Amino acid sequence: MKPIELLGGMTAETFLKEYWHKKPLLIRGALKDVGEHVDYAWLAKLAADEDVESRLIEYKQGKWHLERGPFRAGRLRRLPETDWTILVQNVNHHLPHIADILWRFDFMPYARLDDLMISYAPPGGTVGPHFDSYDVFLLQVGGRKRWQISSQQDESFIEDTPIKVLKDFQVEEEFILEHGDMLYLPPKCAHYGVALEPGMTYSIGFRAPSAQEIATEFLVYLQDRVCVQGRYADPDLQQQAAPAQISDAMVEQVSQMLQQISWDKKVVADFLGHYLTEPKPHVFYEGAEDELDEETFAEQAKAHGIVLDLKSQILYVNDMLYCNGQLLECEPEQLAAWQHLANARQLESAGLSDSMLPLLFEGYLSGWWHIAA
Repeated sequence: MKPIELLGGMTAETFLKEYWHKKPLLIRGALKDVGEHVDYAWLAKLAADEDVESRLIEYKQGKWHLERGPFRAGRLRRLPETDWTILVQNVNHHLPHIADILWRFDFMPYARLDDLMISYAPPGGTVGPHFDSYDVFLLQVGGRKRWQISSQQDESFIEDTPIKVLKDFQVEEEFILEHGDMLYLPPKCAHYGVALEPGMTYSIGFRAPSAQEIATEFLVYLQDRVCVQGRYADPDLQQQAAPAQISDAMVEQVSQMLQQISWDKKVVADFLGHYLTEPKPHVFYEGAEDELDEETFAEQAKAHGIVLDLKSQILYVNDMLYCNGQLLECEPEQLAAWQHLANARQLESAGLSDSMLPLLFEGYLSGWWHIAA
C-alpha cells in the first residue's frame, strides 16, 4: 500500500491497524497547503447564515458560556481579545477547497466521514477539557495551539455548565501544534486545546451514531415499508373479573402479530444506504440559476462531465446506489460509472453514457450535481 502524506508517510494499513480507534497520533507537517485560509472574517460571515450550524463558547469570570448562531455582526464585534472560540460546522458544504480537504481522507470509508468543522480562537480560546465519542483529526491552520491529552477513565463533568467540561482532567501528554500539524484522537481520548496565538483548527470528524439512534431510525425506516397482515379479534372473549386488566390472551395475540415484522441483511443494507446519505435537517439543494434544458444539459455533460454538489453524498452497497437519502434507479450496465461518481465525486465525460442522461438530468434539476465546467 502506498504511503499517505496526510498520515506523515504512513500507509493506511498501518494507521488502521495500530492507531485507528486505539491510540492518538501526532503528525508533524501533515498538510501545510490548505489553500485560501478561512479566516475569522469568513467564519463570521458563515456564522451569520441561518442555514449554518455555529456556536460561540466563552470562558469569563470563572464560568462557561455558550451561544448558538446565527450571529449578528454586532454581537461578534463585541467579543474581547482573548478567551473565546467560534465553531462552524460543515464548512465543506460552502467552500470547495475545504471540501477538497475533507475528501482527501478517502483512506477511510465515506460512510464514516461526517464533516469538516472549523473553529477560530484568539489567545486563550478553548472549549475546555473534554472527550468526544467519535474519532477526530485536528489540523492546525495558522497560529499555535497547545493540546494536552489523557487516557483517563474519569468521565465526570462539571455540573451546571452549558457544555461538557471534564471536572478532573489529568494531563498525560502535551503538544504544541503549528500550521500544518495534525493530531488524531480516538473516541473517549480526553483532550484540552488552548490557543496560544490566533489561529484555526480544522476538525475532521467521523460518524459514530449510538445504537439507540440507529435503532430509532431503523424503526422509522420500517414503518414506511412493513406490511403486517390481520386485525385484532377475540370471538371467544370471556368476561373478566377485573375489566381493567390486559389479559394474557391479548398479549399473546399481539405478540404473534408483531412476529410478522422481520428483516435480513438486505433490508439492513437498504436502510443504511438511505440513512447514511440522508442530508442533515438544515441542508438544502439549489439548482442552477440559469437552468439548462435537457438537450443542452446533455451536450454540456458530454463535453465537460459531472461533479457532485458539495453537500451531496453517494454511497453504494452491492448493486444498490443511494444519493441524499434516495435510491438511485440505474441500469446494470451503468453501475460502474455511477460507482466511479460516488468514489471520485466527479464523472469525466468519457465515462458518461447516453443511458445515464435522464437520471443525471433529474439530479441536475434538484441541485445534486452540476456540469463540471
